Amino acid sequence: MSRIYTVKNKLVESRLFLNRIIAAFIVILLLTSGLIVRLVYLQIVGHEHYATLAKDNSIKIEPLVPTRGIIYDRHGKVLADNTQSFSLELIPEQIIDLDDTLLRLQKLLDISDEKIDQFQKQRKRQKRFVSTPLLISMSDEEIAKFAVVRPYFPGVDIQARLVRHYPYTDLASHVIGYVGRINEAEMKSLPIAEYRGSSHVGKIGIENSYETELHGKTGYAEIETNVQGRAINTVNSVPPVPGENLYLTLDIDLQKTAYDALDTFNGAVVAIEIKTGGVLVFASRPGFDPNPFVVGISNDAYQALQSSDNQPLFNRALRGLYPLGSVLKPFIALAGLEYNAIGVEHRIFCPGYYQLPNVSHRYRDWKRGGHGSVNMTDAITQSCDVYFYSLALTLGIDRMHDFLQHFGFGEKSGIDLTGEKQGLLPSREWKRNRRNQAWYPGETLITGIGQGFLQITPIQLARATATLANKGKVVTPFLVKKSVNPDSTSPDIKKIQEDLELKPENINSIISAMVNVIHDPHGTAKIIGKDINYQIAGKTGTAQVFNIKQDAKYNENDINFKLRDHALFISFAPADDPKIAVAVIVENGGHGGSVAAPIAGKVIKQFLENNHEN
Repeated sequence: MSRIYTVKNKLVESRLFLNRIIAAFIVILLLTSGLIVRLVYLQIVGHEHYATLAKDNSIKIEPLVPTRGIIYDRHGKVLADNTQSFSLELIPEQIIDLDDTLLRLQKLLDISDEKIDQFQKQRKRQKRFVSTPLLISMSDEEIAKFAVVRPYFPGVDIQARLVRHYPYTDLASHVIGYVGRINEAEMKSLPIAEYRGSSHVGKIGIENSYETELHGKTGYAEIETNVQGRAINTVNSVPPVPGENLYLTLDIDLQKTAYDALDTFNGAVVAIEIKTGGVLVFASRPGFDPNPFVVGISNDAYQALQSSDNQPLFNRALRGLYPLGSVLKPFIALAGLEYNAIGVEHRIFCPGYYQLPNVSHRYRDWKRGGHGSVNMTDAITQSCDVYFYSLALTLGIDRMHDFLQHFGFGEKSGIDLTGEKQGLLPSREWKRNRRNQAWYPGETLITGIGQGFLQITPIQLARATATLANKGKVVTPFLVKKSVNPDSTSPDIKKIQEDLELKPENINSIISAMVNVIHDPHGTAKIIGKDINYQIAGKTGTAQVFNIKQDAKYNENDINFKLRDHALFISFAPADDPKIAVAVIVENGGHGGSVAAPIAGKVIKQFLENNHEN
């Protein structure tokens, strides 16, 4: 048996070993160099950057939400404030079985599935050790029920929080508005820094229009945390700046008088302080209770408001569009005098209808037998339609449009609320541009008595009435008189007035005729002229909701209530030195003299008595 012998080459093995040693040394050298370079970068070049990151890991910036400003009326009565409320809150981290806990709480306190769902959505956006509210504004009964079983609910407790509260509920809901939870669309438009930590924002009314002033400025606290993110102590803080308190021109007692006077009717009442433009009354009926919107109104309750035939969420004073009816007649008469189209004593015979030349159609007067021979004073006092048909045709639609525009018809009033409707003041040009149609003489006639295309909002009508009472000095209506913050008080808002430069003799003639509407035996609103020692100037109006055929008779008892005429009334007092102007629109009220005028009379009487101006 033969053997195989392997001859080792010691020189090759030595060289191979040496190469391996050198390669290992080079690798170690490269790794060491890389480590040294990295250490140099971390300790010197990137020191500031990584030191900041380390600090951010241990310091948490916590926003400090400011207290929302309070809203007062002109006499200092609180219209919107922040009240202490008790909420049931859960800390998920401290609860072993969250679903079971929620189920037991739901049975105990009769919590709706909707609120459970809201809680689940909110707590998923937060860390498990953050307290999350399940019930807000707990009742005394709910607090008592939970207090008895509190030991059996670890991780669940009652916390005190500030919640927006509106003590006058539906009475001022449309003018004050309300706050609600910030939605996704609002979060994108609101300043991130100012609203970090805030959960509510103004939705409508003053709460929305003055959101910036009412919200205040958010502060912050630098809180040291551990590795789990829990707070250890506060390192530094900048306190929040509370929101400004707002004082309105609104008189809540006068508002209540107007709101209650509307009674079962839907409608609006707006009263303006003539010399300043301050809004005394801004009532829209029906209203709604804004408080449920703060804590989160249920879907069923919201749908009930939305689907109601009475439309309680609709702000009639700001957005309601109505035909004017006969309340427009003093303005048309003044236009006739200013354009020298007619004289005060010029007489027109009223047989109860008016016909255009060579046209068989009869434009009816409200009084079937007619008013006989009337001048301008008679026509305003008795609200003669035929007189104003004739005057409208003499003026023409273009001159009527230009004159009425000066009083703010068809334009936003400029009130400090968002969402105001513009209304519509028709003209030849408007019809051609919007409808591609010619303007017809018959449309001029019905515009002259406040019908046809013409539409206006109650706030615009009140402004026009104030301008008339102010003898051509235009005021801009406003609600916020002044704002107050902890450091200073802003001065009362001054509104620049425009003077229409009306001829004194013309405006005095119109006012005299409007006084007769209340204080003359033939006046259409003589019902409110009794038992007062001052004079009111006013004008009644009845606006058709639908057109009546040529020979048809209008009987409100035979038609659907929603199709009955609207009742309107404008007024100011005292007539010789006006302090207050009032515009009233009562939907389907029928008669301005018997329905709308008494509402204005109550508002005027209370205002003058309280201000000792009568």
